[in-house]
Amino acid sequence: MPEGPSIVILAEQVRAFEGRTISAASGNSKLIPFDELPGQPILSLRSWGKHFLIELPLYTLRVHFLMFGSYRIDERKEGAAPRLSLQFEEGGELNFYSCSVKLVEGELARAYDWRGDVMSEQWSPRLALKKLRENSERFACDVLLDQDIFAGVGNIIKNEVLFRLHIHPLSMASKLPQGKLRELVKQARQYSFEFKAWKLAFELKKHWQVHNRAVCPRCNIKLHRAYLGLTQRRTFWCERCQKRYGDAVDVVKI
Repeated sequence: MPEGPSIVILAEQVRAFEGRTISAASGNSKLIPFDELPGQPILSLRSWGKHFLIELPLYTLRVHFLMFGSYRIDERKEGAAPRLSLQFEEGGELNFYSCSVKLVEGELARAYDWRGDVMSEQWSPRLALKKLRENSERFACDVLLDQDIFAGVGNIIKNEVLFRLHIHPLSMASKLPQGKLRELVKQARQYSFEFKAWKLAFELKKHWQVHNRAVCPRCNIKLHRAYLGLTQRRTFWCERCQKRYGDAVDVVKI
């Protein structure tokens, strides 16, 4: 599943399409009135968390790439039917595959709070801390993936931030010291920007410390892996250097 930094990269890659007018629209999405799209200009192309947003005068098309979604700019994916395909009067096309496409009615400012997007200029660490305290009886591995608190944070960022801060993924948010909570908020944003820079340099995986790794780079012992928390997402951690805050919980390792 593409994480927030990847969607920011997409929004930057297609910036030149802003202002262009749709000449043709098609796809296999059952939720999009394709016949209404030709003649509509692109007002903006933006990201919010893991959502890619195509703002039109009528409404906004919201693309979520789910687990295996992809896109092509000015080309098509051979042998695949697009969920959404847009061609433009000024030239060029955008194609989206294996994703969810929905309509967002009304103004984007009402539908989305950019203060919750970890990569937005409007990101509010104070608001994130407030929401964390309101969700304190949850595991650290779950709150980091809560898109209402950390829009854009995905499983890779979750694993790497918890390791960076020496926090066990099954720590209770309510038991984390205030300094750790503040660091969690800070690193969720900082690591997201590092993720983006590494991906643009085609070296993202080289910087993974625990995600998809077998050995802890700090302790040189075998890492644990399991599907943890209510989200049941694949998690990697070190039992020696990542401290558990709160009572122990039984874990079924994979």
